[in-house]
Amino acid sequence: MYAYFKGKIAAKEFDLAVLEVNGIGYNIRISADTSSLLPAVGEEVKLYTYTSVREDAIALYGFLTKDDLDMFKLLIGVNGIGPKGGQSILSVMTPDDLRFAIVSGDAKMIAKAPGIGAKTAQRIILDMKDKVSLEDTLHSAGEETRMESSASDSVREAVEALTALGYGMTEAARAVKEVKDAEQMTVEEILKASLKYLL
Repeated sequence: MYAYFKGKIAAKEFDLAVLEVNGIGYNIRISADTSSLLPAVGEEVKLYTYTSVREDAIALYGFLTKDDLDMFKLLIGVNGIGPKGGQSILSVMTPDDLRFAIVSGDAKMIAKAPGIGAKTAQRIILDMKDKVSLEDTLHSAGEETRMESSASDSVREAVEALTALGYGMTEAARAVKEVKDAEQMTVEEILKASLKYLL
């Protein structure tokens, strides 16, 4: 219904922001993570929104980035995950953290979200594993150029090498993502640089 709202923050709580747009105040539900990143009351902000329509309520859910919104939409597409569940997960995990967890099958990480049990976390992994990939996780969503296949292979091999050393897939992928210009490095160089983030 609404793609986004841009206006001044009239009030904010850990799970709600009141955004004033052209003299109208909109209650927009937000995650704890989004709340911590919002500017001060009186400052202007742009929130991407999802409109939830139920028989008994209409609610707006707000996100600072399009990536957050897209991940939220994928989450609520999972059977048994409603908007509150989706925001609960995004309150404790960034979209990249969630992608790492899904790709590596790390249900325990997802189950750390309030109200999300082990079975639900497993369902999220099963439902979403074909919708996210390691490549999505290792490159920013707004990147205009994709990695060349050889560079992509190097990054993938570096992640595999770290897991062979005993690091979890989530941990390994996150460390490799921290390496700047990884696409221009050899596997050994990526490994050396990423280990600095793990040690």
